Parts: sequence; C-alpha cells; structure tokens
Amino acid sequence: MSSVKSNAHLARELRRAYRLMFARFGHQNWWPGETPFEVCVGAILVQNTSWTNVGRAIVNLKAAQVLEPRALFALSETKLARLIRPAGYFNVKARRLRAFLRVLVAEFDASLPKLMAGETAAVRERLLAIHGIGPETADSLLLYAGGHHSFVIDAYTKRIFERHGWGQLKVKSVKGKKPEAEYEALKALCEKALDHKRGGAKLDYWQDYHAQLVLVGKHYCRPREPRCEQCPLKLLLPPS
Repeated sequence: MSSVKSNAHLARELRRAYRLMFARFGHQNWWPGETPFEVCVGAILVQNTSWTNVGRAIVNLKAAQVLEPRALFALSETKLARLIRPAGYFNVKARRLRAFLRVLVAEFDASLPKLMAGETAAVRERLLAIHGIGPETADSLLLYAGGHHSFVIDAYTKRIFERHGWGQLKVKSVKGKKPEAEYEALKALCEKALDHKRGGAKLDYWQDYHAQLVLVGKHYCRPREPRCEQCPLKLLLPPS
C-alpha cells in the first residue's frame, strides 16, 4: 500500500472513530471552565493531576474572589500556592501560573484576547516561551480558550492511537528522540487527517474529538485491564 493510500486510510479510520464515539457519548461541550480565563487556569493546574482535584482548587479561587487575571497575579506566591493546594504540586504550579499571569498582565494588559491574537503558530510559540507551559498545555489553551485550530495530544490519545496502530505512519520515524518530537508528529498526523471541516465547524470538531478521546481513555482504554469489549472503538482495533 502506498503512503498516500495509507494516509487516506488513516484519515477514514480517525473520522470513523469520531462517529463511533459521538454515537456512544454525544457532544461533550467541553473543556471544563466557565470562562476562557478559567480554562487557562485549569489547563495549567491539571498537569499531573485529575480534574476533580483541579475543581477543588478552582472553587478555592472563586471563594477568594481572585479568579481574574489582575487579582490572581496580585496574590503572593505563598497565598496562591495555599489556594491551589488541592491540585497537587502546588508550589510548582503556583510558579507556573504566576509566570503565565506575568505575561498576560504585564505584556498584554490582562487581556486574554490580546494574548491569543495572531497566527496560530506565532501564538503557540508565545505560549511555549512561558515557563511551565509545554506543548499539551499550549495546545489546550489555543484550542479551548483562544479559538485556534491546534489539536491537543495527551496521554489518552497516545495510548488509544498506539493500541489501534494509528500512529505508526508518522511516529515511528521519531522513536528514540525527545518526547516533544513524538508529540509534534502525532499532532501533525491528527491535524492533517481531521482537516475536512472549516472555520467554527472545525474548531468544534477538534474540541469535541479531544473530549471524546478523554472519555474513551478514562473509561475503556485504560493502562491496565482495558475494557476493549465495551469500548466504542472496538470495531477499529487491528487484528490480534
């Protein structure tokens, strides 16, 4: 099979995967967060923890009436760490959150639209230059808070793609290199295969696609004892 046919086959598989997940779960209207700024805070706090823990930290910030860029940045690092303690690694995350807030407040007048303005690639580099923001967090901010077409790759996505053999065409070439190289390869693969919609429709599609993968990864494609028989993507598993 030629590379072109292989890529076309992969695109069909990934688009079918979405239809199967959507049929099972319905549209998710996701990412968790009442405002784009809350989405940004949550995306930074969720590193290495669960959304349940992040939710507790967000509740603390709301109770303290500081879930706003200038008010949050005005907090000392110690006070901020205390408020976000439920999210774990609270001292590290306080520094990372303050690094993001420093850029947002000092360079973009506390305006998230200003921070997110520009071509996607340029805004992504802007975010990646901030201490503590890696590719997954940057893409989450872009896709869910900035309205940019930037597909998010997380641990769920990697595991699902590996088990279905969907990443082999691109990712094998970067095995043994830095994790960032594998991330970028899988991101590029998804963006190319799922590029058949335009504008707001594509933004919604990519947002919901990631949310669907999170559900599959959390409830079915687990690291140990995967529930393949009940998974909506069972039909797309390669022959054993």
